[in-house]
This record gives sequence, structure tokens and C-alpha cells, in this order.
Amino acid sequence: MKSKLRRGFKDLRWRISVYRARRARAKSKATFIGVTGSSGKSTVTALLGHILAAHRPVYTQVLANTIHSVVSTLYKRMKQVERPDYVVMETGAYGIDTIRPMAEMLQPHVAVVTMVRLEHVTSFRTLENVALEKSALVAALRPDGLAVLNADDPHVADMGAGTGCRVVTFGMSETADYRVTEIHAAYPDLLTLSIHWRGGLLQLKTSFPAEYFWLPTVAAVATALELGVPPDKVAVQVATFQPVVNRCTVLITQGGPQFIIDAAKAPWHSINLALDMVAKATARRKRIVLGQISDYAGSTRKYAHAYQTAREIADQVIYTGDNAHRSRASQIDRDNGRFVELRTAKEVSDHIKRTAVAGELILVKSSSNLHLERIALAWTHDVKCWIHICGKPEGCHTCGLYELPYEQHRAHVMRRRRAKVWRQFRGLFGGRSS
Repeated sequence: MKSKLRRGFKDLRWRISVYRARRARAKSKATFIGVTGSSGKSTVTALLGHILAAHRPVYTQVLANTIHSVVSTLYKRMKQVERPDYVVMETGAYGIDTIRPMAEMLQPHVAVVTMVRLEHVTSFRTLENVALEKSALVAALRPDGLAVLNADDPHVADMGAGTGCRVVTFGMSETADYRVTEIHAAYPDLLTLSIHWRGGLLQLKTSFPAEYFWLPTVAAVATALELGVPPDKVAVQVATFQPVVNRCTVLITQGGPQFIIDAAKAPWHSINLALDMVAKATARRKRIVLGQISDYAGSTRKYAHAYQTAREIADQVIYTGDNAHRSRASQIDRDNGRFVELRTAKEVSDHIKRTAVAGELILVKSSSNLHLERIALAWTHDVKCWIHICGKPEGCHTCGLYELPYEQHRAHVMRRRRAKVWRQFRGLFGGRSS
């Protein structure tokens, strides 16, 4: 009986939230921009929000990309910016028919699609299914809407057909409306590129350490220019933008290693891109830490292939997590230290601290469940949370409790909530609320 009541109240709260969200969306005069794609959508969303913020008031929502996040943003979080002129939101697909409800709620004026790749294999099975899912955002555009599409990806380029909306394309293709050329990055040389568009030539400097970030950069820039942001302002904002946390974030330690932390996602199509970044980098020593590959947790072939590529690039390759044994590294590589197999992030952290060389470059690549960002954080913070898998979807920077043992997290959060309630209670009766 109690469980039925709880489910009933939960359903009622959700219905009320959806009603309030639809009402808030109907009243808003802002230009709504939805961003989706198999990779790059978080960077596009954050960078586009950063560019637009120098032009007009904007609300940007990154990473939180589910229907619950969309609903919460529309009726509550969007109020953080008073009457924003732009609302930029990331929309993610986790299964069949997950984007459509978000798109219909968002009613975007602009839809940006980065690429279609086979992720969430269990749910989608084929590229065509992924493309169909992503296209729901474009299909939800208003009649006078704008679709900003990847000209190099045929699954994306075709999404604007039959919609009646205006379509703008970006990419390396000669036919792209925003054509990118002169792409260069070789860490510590950061990404530079040029964009040819109807307004002329736009040369950009960025803070990204890898060449493949040209795609989200051009997607964001094309959208901003179409929305009327002056090119000189776009260039300044691109140059000052820092990568989204755990998506090739650079951490340079004093007297220690340089880390590139790519520990938010690890779909198979991104592995070689990350390894290529290290291959092009110039450093006195290179090491690669590989955790879990998304969607291929039990595939020995994928881990073995990744190792064979990585060993040609790095002085040492470290595999960690429950699949560390799948590398098929030779006994010779194990004996001479070319390959190291360790099970936990704490073991990797201790190993790197024992063997670190000043100025060496270390790539940390994994899906988010292992929270391998702690390996780099341990060089600048007193990390005490070393649980193997905590189950929290957010990264350690967002959680913020990495300096507490995991066993103390729950009690700490409860104390924080009680303190907040007490401050609010005092404020109701005229006391100080902060």
C-alpha cells in the first residue's frame, strides 16, 4: 500500500513538473538551441553557450541531457538567468525513442547534430537506428527553424531533407557552408584551424589539445555566426574557452607529469582519436592509461587491438579496471615494463607517483564509471575516495567529495542538506539564512 502511494505521489509530481515545464516553454521568448550527436555534443553545447554569453544573456545546460533535465530546466533552472535570449541544451540518446520527448518539450529554433556513431550497441544495434533517433531533434524544429548539420557524415547530412527548415552544413567537404581547413594540433601546440564561410575566412586558436576537436568547434562557431554573433567576438570567445571537464582536460603539475584527462566517455570510435593525439604530441616520455571501453566491456579483441596501437605510441601502457587482463600483452612487454596491468585507480595512482618523470605526458582514457580522473586529481588534491566503482553518474569534480572516504559521503551529504534546511527555516522567521 505504501509503495503504491509513493509511486502515485511520484507520478503526480512528475505530471505537475511536465505541466509547469510546458507552460514555461510557451511563455519564454528565448531562442532555444538543441544539440545532439554520438560525440562532441557536450563540447558544442558548452562552447556555443560561452560564445553566446558575450553577445546576449544565455542559459546553457551541459551533460544533464535527459527528459528529467529538460523538464527541470524549463520550469526551474532557467530562472538562474533572468529572461535569457538564448537557451542551449544538450540532448542525449540512451535508447529507442528517448530524444523525441525531449525535442517535443524543447521545441527548438535551432538543432545542431555533430555525428552518428554506433554507441549504446545493446539498444540501437545499427547506425541507421542511431541516425533515426538523432533525427528526432531536427524533426521537432519549428517551420522557420535552422538545422546545423555535419556535411561529412551522410547519416547527419540527410536529416534536413523534407523538414522545410533552413539547413546549414559544416565540415571538411568542399560543399560545406562552413568549410574547415588548416587543422593543426600537436600537444603542447594546441588546436588551430581556419573556417571558410560566406563572410570570408575566420582563423581560430583554441585550448584543445587534439585535432579532432575541430568538429565541435566548427559546429558551435557556425551556429553562433548564423545567430548573428560578430566574427571577431566569436574568435575571442573560442580562444578563451577551456575544454569540458574530463573531456581532454589538460593538467600540468609542478615538477611532475602533464595529464590529458579523457575519462568521461570511451566509445570505440574515440579510442584511436585519443591515441592519435598522443602520437602527434611532443614529450620526453609518453604513457597511456586505458580503463573501460564503452559498449565493449567483454571484448578481448577490442582491448587487444587498442593495446597493439598504444604500445607503438607510448613508452608504457597501463590497463586498469575489470578488463585489464584483456590486452593480450606479451610476457616480454610485461617483464620489461612496456605493459602494466593494475586493477584499481588507486593502484595506478600509486604506480605513477612512484615512477613519474617531470614533464612526461600521460593520457587517461576511460568511460566514466571508473572515475579515473582521480589519478590526475591526486597530484593537486588529497584524494581519499578510492572506491573501485561508486555508481555515481557525475564526475568527481561535480561530486566534489573526493577528499572524503567514500564511506563518509552519505553522512556528509545528509549534514549538508540539514544545514541548508535549517538556514531556510531561520530565514522564514527573520533570522540570517546564510
